[in-house]
Amino acid sequence: MVNPWRGEVKLVLDGRPQIMKLTLGALAELETTLQSGSLLDLVKRFETGDFTGRDVLALTVAGLRGGGWTGQGENLLTSEIEGGLIAASQAAAQLLVVAFAPAEPAS
Repeated sequence: MVNPWRGEVKLVLDGRPQIMKLTLGALAELETTLQSGSLLDLVKRFETGDFTGRDVLALTVAGLRGGGWTGQGENLLTSEIEGGLIAASQAAAQLLVVAFAPAEPAS
């Protein structure tokens, strides 16, 4: 079960649900993959709808890795993503939201 309070988002690859999560290691890998700009720049691109396919791929791979997936980015080129490009883009954007949203205030 996906827990958004833990920064988790579900993506279905080849008919199997996968958990995506931006761990510290996944974020470091993402920064390396982006080649230019910062994570804040990436967030801004998603907020304005100015993101690229490379952004979606890099964020998806990083999130999958953070969730325990052991594949490579090349594996996604031939994987069936349930819901296609739109679902992948929405999952990537949601991943940023749950990773960087302020935590619920303590009672």
